[in-house]
Amino acid sequence: MFFSRKRATLPTRDEALPGRPNPIPTAERHVVNGRPLKGPYPDGSKRAVFGLGCFWGAERAFWTRDGVFVTAVGYAGGQTPNPTYEEVCSGLTGHNEVVLVVYDPAVTTLEQLLKLFFESHDPTQGMRQGNDVGTQFRSGIYLSDPQDRALAERVRAEYGKALAAKGYGPVTTEILPEPDFYFAEDYHQQYLARNPGGYCGLGGTGVSCPVGTGVAA
Repeated sequence: MFFSRKRATLPTRDEALPGRPNPIPTAERHVVNGRPLKGPYPDGSKRAVFGLGCFWGAERAFWTRDGVFVTAVGYAGGQTPNPTYEEVCSGLTGHNEVVLVVYDPAVTTLEQLLKLFFESHDPTQGMRQGNDVGTQFRSGIYLSDPQDRALAERVRAEYGKALAAKGYGPVTTEILPEPDFYFAEDYHQQYLARNPGGYCGLGGTGVSCPVGTGVAA
């Protein structure tokens, strides 16, 4: 955010910052719905982690979705344990700015969340999203369940075809097993609820994601 222009390659293990053994402080509860950020979560709930650019606007897109129990912003996909925001911004942690989404699969499905994810940003931009440039702004989906990852891969492939038909390049979204999720500092949590006029770089392509047309079959 703040139109950052950082390195566009992931750091090597030797380049990565050392981090720290203990988590950094963060908020205990969601500013909008009052639910616990770190749980306990309801029985039967599922979780997914998404990276789609600046996490301020990305989080708001998900917390407004019916069936989502709680959201939180954080860092994932890198090498530095318990990083700070400043360290992530340096490009030397390898982490992505991400949103943890805990949801009720009986109310909203992963397929619906994937549709929201893909339509809320441009997944063809590599290590950037709009004016925000750097490894922390890459497109990513992180899921613990192999079947969920397989679904995400099918949706990515079908959306790639839809984007190509409109002249877009290849989809660069990474789909990986859910890595360690590190909660971001408390002032980042639900940032746009605290600061309604704050910066939001979220913006899609206008191309519809073909979920619900046999993709999950």
